[in-house]
Amino acid sequence: MIPVISPAPPTSPAVAGRGLGHRYSKDRWVFRGVDVTAHEGRVLAVLGPNGRGKSTLLRILAGLTAPVEGSVETTSAVAYVPQSHSAAFAYSVADMVLMGRSRHLKAYATPGRRDRELAAEALERVGIAHMTDRSYAELSGGEQQMTLIARALAAQCRVMVLDEPVSALDLRNQARVLTLLQELAVGGLGIVLTTHHPDHALHLADDAVLVLGPDDVRTGPAAQLLDADALGELYGLPVATAVVDGPRGPRVTVVPDLGPTRDSLTSSPEEAAA
Repeated sequence: MIPVISPAPPTSPAVAGRGLGHRYSKDRWVFRGVDVTAHEGRVLAVLGPNGRGKSTLLRILAGLTAPVEGSVETTSAVAYVPQSHSAAFAYSVADMVLMGRSRHLKAYATPGRRDRELAAEALERVGIAHMTDRSYAELSGGEQQMTLIARALAAQCRVMVLDEPVSALDLRNQARVLTLLQELAVGGLGIVLTTHHPDHALHLADDAVLVLGPDDVRTGPAAQLLDADALGELYGLPVATAVVDGPRGPRVTVVPDLGPTRDSLTSSPEEAAA
């Protein structure tokens, strides 16, 4: 089985970014002066409108992009799951997941029996073992996303960084992935993710980052940071939070103002005034 990792205390970050700043051009900063930490056994959610540099921040924390300003210190192995990915060759799902074992292999070595066992366990854990022999290139976007999560699991990382992990998934598979991420965090894995679903962040996250603008990036406990006022400011529209009775008991959800209803647009002026 893939080993369960005991969580580290919050005082010992697995990934720590200090004074992070990044720009796409000489005078276009996307964020500056950002301090952010990720811990094993905790979930960190990054939220913000499109184009605010959330994916760039994730790539910096994963060590894939160098910041223009600041530095990142990493004390744990990190695996990165992109939002989308295309393979250059027609690899099978099993081979794609097996690639997660590459960091454990010496140069020119081939995966051994134990590597294949861990890849198979990762496929089983994500719930896609039945797709083992299928071509990765022929999968749907959601199925590819599940494959990439399995690949990250097979890598036996201690921190998993995911860029919008449920954006291409249907409702059932969203629930499956969110449940899996909860289980991994309980088992001691650090989870860092971006999401356009504040209710997912409220459900999952211990900590949060709100990217409002280049000089306004807020970090803190998710339960305190993700309130209606902050989310309304973040997305530029009225937002309310509400407690609903879900299948597993009460939970907090987010209710944004999605605009007028069809009835209000088709009613007569007299009816609207009434």
